[in-house]
Amino acid sequence: MQNQPAYIWDYDISQSDFEAILNGERTIGRLNQDWAALRLLEYAPYAEIIRLLGYARLVKGWAGWRQRIRSESRKRGFDFLVAWLPVHHPERLIEKEG
Repeated sequence: MQNQPAYIWDYDISQSDFEAILNGERTIGRLNQDWAALRLLEYAPYAEIIRLLGYARLVKGWAGWRQRIRSESRKRGFDFLVAWLPVHHPERLIEKEG
């Protein structure tokens, strides 16, 4: 499929479909907002995670997503980021209006 991110290679959905699911605007079968966030956190490059999820949503949702992440190195990295951001860059946790 054209315009499909590499981290969803095994699904027949486009980037815009994925973003709609991630933003809670759409659900396709069992593919819901949590599925999209987990897929992003597990497989996407860091810059893509921040671009699509943002720091505020990452910090807010991390506790619920953490136990479902398989990669120990990703868990450690996001554990650090989620603990570090509120102390060193709380301004990054202000959610932007859509």
